[in-house]
Amino acid sequence: MTATIPADLPLPGASTTKGAVERADVGNMTRRTKRRLTSRGATIASIIIAVVWTIPTFGLFVTSLRPQAEITRSGWWEVFVKWDLTTENYATVLGNSDLTRSFINSIAITLPATIAPLVIASLAAYAFAWIDFKGKNWLFIFVFALQIVPIQMTLVPLLTLFSRGLNTQAGTLFSGFQGAGIYTQVWIAHTIFALPLAIFLLHNFISEIPGEVIEAARVDGAGHGQIFLRIVLPLTVPAIASFAIFQFLWVWNDLLVALIFASGDASPITRTLAELTGQFGRSAYLLPAGAFIAMLVPLLVFFALQRYFVRGLLAGSTKG
Repeated sequence: MTATIPADLPLPGASTTKGAVERADVGNMTRRTKRRLTSRGATIASIIIAVVWTIPTFGLFVTSLRPQAEITRSGWWEVFVKWDLTTENYATVLGNSDLTRSFINSIAITLPATIAPLVIASLAAYAFAWIDFKGKNWLFIFVFALQIVPIQMTLVPLLTLFSRGLNTQAGTLFSGFQGAGIYTQVWIAHTIFALPLAIFLLHNFISEIPGEVIEAARVDGAGHGQIFLRIVLPLTVPAIASFAIFQFLWVWNDLLVALIFASGDASPITRTLAELTGQFGRSAYLLPAGAFIAMLVPLLVFFALQRYFVRGLLAGSTKG
């Protein structure tokens, strides 16, 4: 008795062979793409750009280690002629009690001003991407258009809202945290300024999640809360981490909002550094050392989240 195999039935091992061939094709395509995008000229140009970009930072670091007399007399490149370095500037800056307090203030301002817009923006981005409601497209266009409004134009309306008690009402939410009320204004300001861009970027990423995944969760009985927490949020970690880096750096290095909304005991390190020069710039030689101390926390944040950085930058830029 002879068994016949239908012509359209794949032979044993055929699917495995086909999958191996497809994987090999993908690997070859990846290697060809890398060869196209990588060349000796591009590598040399990248190295030159990196060196040129690093020179000012290196000069600032050398200046922070030079004595006051040498800083006012000559440029930082003179160190290669006269090697006279000292840590006296750092000792003076670290001994400044105002700078120590403002360093803590910067941490107290930056962490909530980074987390709050991310929480609100991720929820709003999910709603724009996967919840149907009336006027959704027009509202999203309005949020997108808010990105082009300069911060300087919003300061007066925001100050008006604060003068009418907005910060006092918001401060009651943090009444259980001692001293939190002094940061309320700057928290609100940074959160408002960050929301349009955060919603736009996270929406682009969340909207690229395959619809089949969301529909399968709905069929299994998951509500919007479960879908967001168990599916959307884990898949959006690269975009969230990427924007967290940007927002942290923007808030930490901000001076405009600090000068207007964070005064007195809430002054961040940027404001204290601006006032560190003293009258007529007599203590300007301390600025390089203070600037490098202020750079430590952003550097730690960047290196801790850098593995998500490139993935987050490409969020929503491709399909599939």
